[in-house]
Amino acid sequence: MSSGGGTPRKGNPLSSSKTAASNSSSSYSSSGTNSSSSSSPAVSPPHIIMESHESLHTESKSSSINSKGLEMMTVREGTRTLRADDPSLYPGERLEGSAREVTYLCPYTGPKKGTLTVTNYRLYFRSPDTDPPFELEVPLGVVSRIEKVGGANTSRGENSYGIEIFCKDIRNLRFAHKQENHSRRSVTEKLLQYAFPASHKIPFFGFEYCEAYQENGWTIYEPIAELKRQGLPNESWRITRINEQYELCESYPAVWAVPSAASDDDLKAVVAFRSRGRIPVLSWIHPESQATITRCSQPLVGVGGKRCRDDEVYIQHIMDANAQSHKIFIMDARPNVNAVANKAKGGGYESEDAYQNAEVQFLDIPNIHVMRESLRKLQEMCFPHIDNAHWLSNLETTHWLDYIRCILCGALRIADKVESHKTSVVVHCSDGWDRTSQLTALAMLMLDGYFRTIQGFAVLLEKEWLSFGHKFAQRIGHGDDRHQDADRSPVFLQFIDCVWQIMRQFPNAFQFTEDLLITILDHLYSCLFGTFLYNSEHERMERDVKTKTQSLWSLVLSNVSDVENPLYNPNTRHHVLFPIASLRHLRLWDKYYCRWNPSTRHQEPVHVRYKEILHLKGQLEKRVEELKKELNARNTHDSPRAASPVLT
Repeated sequence: MSSGGGTPRKGNPLSSSKTAASNSSSSYSSSGTNSSSSSSPAVSPPHIIMESHESLHTESKSSSINSKGLEMMTVREGTRTLRADDPSLYPGERLEGSAREVTYLCPYTGPKKGTLTVTNYRLYFRSPDTDPPFELEVPLGVVSRIEKVGGANTSRGENSYGIEIFCKDIRNLRFAHKQENHSRRSVTEKLLQYAFPASHKIPFFGFEYCEAYQENGWTIYEPIAELKRQGLPNESWRITRINEQYELCESYPAVWAVPSAASDDDLKAVVAFRSRGRIPVLSWIHPESQATITRCSQPLVGVGGKRCRDDEVYIQHIMDANAQSHKIFIMDARPNVNAVANKAKGGGYESEDAYQNAEVQFLDIPNIHVMRESLRKLQEMCFPHIDNAHWLSNLETTHWLDYIRCILCGALRIADKVESHKTSVVVHCSDGWDRTSQLTALAMLMLDGYFRTIQGFAVLLEKEWLSFGHKFAQRIGHGDDRHQDADRSPVFLQFIDCVWQIMRQFPNAFQFTEDLLITILDHLYSCLFGTFLYNSEHERMERDVKTKTQSLWSLVLSNVSDVENPLYNPNTRHHVLFPIASLRHLRLWDKYYCRWNPSTRHQEPVHVRYKEILHLKGQLEKRVEELKKELNARNTHDSPRAASPVLT
């Protein structure tokens, strides 16, 4: 394996859809087959497709983020001569090494021999045996674990010696090496080093990526501005910076909205009675009824049933801030039995005897370990081969849609209490950063049409997930080689899946398409952007993420038209959405979970064809205007000049 770092060729990760895919089946296929399919083209999700799947050299007809105005920039030669097998590099990317005569064992189209290249950002495989050449690109952040297959003295038969790469995005990759080339060891070392930078004490590639975008995504969310949009501060609610140094609660944001009746001393007293110091803080307020959604963690009740007068009064303040109701609901995301079991660990739930006028309801959403196992079963079902004969029974065995239904039902219950009953709701689970984020964000998405716009959705994720301390680093395992870590769980993936389910039922109510959702998920893993790095706002501040990395929203805002829904009706911003959470109305998101399988043929979305028609309409209208101008100019030129008066 030869290493080399020369000056990188400039490039943009969005530019590669030209080598990515041309239709719905090939766009998401891990086969990397080079021939185009007869199925209709679909919009490629913004630039992640190229990074995270076996790309095709068929040019896309679709109006994807990848293919518009972001062509690969001029190649610059560095200190190392770039071979034809080398990939075009992104700003900040460098070649770390390559191995020749490596065979990619594609589960769909068979083995392909070529060159495997490793950079500080991705794995790149190219086989020149086909026309056009077969290419495969995978961001190393997607890698969950790497295993060696076969030993020097134990491997028998062709392609039995190599490495297998297990990914976080529902696929596995296997490469065979020739033992006599001695390339496996050096390739594996480089892959381990850059796939798991946190374990090797080196920076994420996001800190080296230096692309220049037209828009600065870091400015999209400003907490004070968002609270003002919701009409705060007002008589009942105030904005406080008591946590500006993150001393009161390390995992909470710096800016809170709390009841005006509660002093800063009251807040400090409540912090001691809530798990991790995560006290009830406002997420959303109804613009008319003033009913609110507040979020927190479980109270530290314990086996002895401890009480905290300050906490009880604080909940009363939240209820009193809503003059429309003399009752408050406390939605505990956990099953009742789990909440009771937490008492043995010092946690628990609110007693209705202690919290007057409060009603506690349990939403029965299982914990992160149950969800992780469900995703594992789903992955086995979808990759590499799909058993069509037992599809429904296999899907039922995963319980994935059952859990999606549970989350949606919980969010619906919250939205209904706020909208229909004009009653405030307090939401929590155990620590308030997993199921709580799912529920509050989904309820806000249903209640507030602003969050269904492109900018509003980014604000929703920044607010309810990033600023309120969902542990992205732990749940995803960014740069960490401990693939069996019990803290990993697809919490955020489930939330995005729920958003997709709502979009299916209300296709005109969202300004964006599912391509934005797929983009977000792929960059959840890629570590190309700083947006999802680390566990809290505090950690990101300590590491200067906003100044040293790019924001995912810079990519999105610079290419809005490529994720825009042409069927969007802005009038729906004033509508509250109540999706049906019955299993009869839920579907597996196969465009995401089954995208690597070339046998999966996705029906062309209506919005894709509609966008093409709008584009054609625009071209025709432009041509009509040009012809009118030509005709007017010709008529002016050909008309007889007015006769001049003759002087006598």
